[in-house]
Amino acid sequence: MKLTTKLAAGAMLSLVAASAFAYDADWKRGRVYYRSVCTSCHVASPIGSINPSTKTKAEWATYLKADKHAKGKDTVKQYVSKAYRNSIKAGNKAAEKFANVPDQELLDDIGAFLNKGAKDGDSPATCS
Repeated sequence: MKLTTKLAAGAMLSLVAASAFAYDADWKRGRVYYRSVCTSCHVASPIGSINPSTKTKAEWATYLKADKHAKGKDTVKQYVSKAYRNSIKAGNKAAEKFANVPDQELLDDIGAFLNKGAKDGDSPATCS
């Protein structure tokens, strides 16, 4: 019985510790990166800019979870990777500014911005 109690207590302690270190996404940083990196690239392509308000929160969540960009030709994660940011930082101040941000944090930040700016979000956003 004591072993079970100790295991349960250990499991609870692990959950509390993990939640204490959970990253709280920064939608403002996500907005800066999205507008400076994502939008600037899309504007230069035949696709044109893609405003966060063109999709619902559920559609953005599905898109990010699928991790397919350019109709599956590459991944979303590729464009938030440190390697990608390093490759464009000479011509992009946001990529340079966020060069050392962990990839997953930056992806979470972008997700928070897309969620906030979605068609059904708190502040539907355009990228002007």
